[in-house]
Amino acid sequence: MSGRVGTSTTQEVPLSNQPFSAELRAASQDRHTEAENSAFMSQMLGGRLGVAAYARYTEQLWFVYRALEDGARELAGDPVVGPFLRPELLRGAALERDLAHLLGGDWRERAEPLPATARYAERIGMVAATWPAGYVAHHYTRYLGDLSGGQVIRGVAERTWGFDRKGDGVRFYVFDGIDNPAAFKREYRHLLDALTVDAEERQRVVEECRRAFVFNTEVFAGLGELFQLSA
Repeated sequence: MSGRVGTSTTQEVPLSNQPFSAELRAASQDRHTEAENSAFMSQMLGGRLGVAAYARYTEQLWFVYRALEDGARELAGDPVVGPFLRPELLRGAALERDLAHLLGGDWRERAEPLPATARYAERIGMVAATWPAGYVAHHYTRYLGDLSGGQVIRGVAERTWGFDRKGDGVRFYVFDGIDNPAAFKREYRHLLDALTVDAEERQRVVEECRRAFVFNTEVFAGLGELFQLSA
């Protein structure tokens, strides 16, 4: 292990019989399910919340993605993170356009992270500054989630609140430049499988992935409290 906190080693060690991407997915599945089944997300996906709840959720995403994409700029030349940083994944500009549509042109003046969102963004910033492989765990959790389950949220938003397909309000979920999401996700998982990390570092990345889902669950809980939802 190098002197840099949490930095991946370049030593390749046989770790398990399954690819690292499959291990990450399996090890975080319980936390993923917990996040998906939160009261806020369940009711939003069920169309039982108003557009104000969707707008506040989108606002919280902006703080998370600002941390992710600030980190990406700092890590562009990093050998661990660099291969994952594809411009077609960037969500910041799309989020800002959605928020202008949802909240008005002065949305930045009123935007405020929930405490859970602030903790989430702070953690992303910390790992981006000190631990490239830990940053990958957060990058994977968010961006591949947007390409997968995020499309369900987009469909609900279009049906429930009448947003134009691929238009303002749901642009965050539209990945221009990714014509074949399934193929893109396969390629991304191949990059995960190619990470050269030792057994200890591999386990740390798995735990960071699980932590990322916990942060998402906590954000949903905060939104649930804001909209007075029962657990």
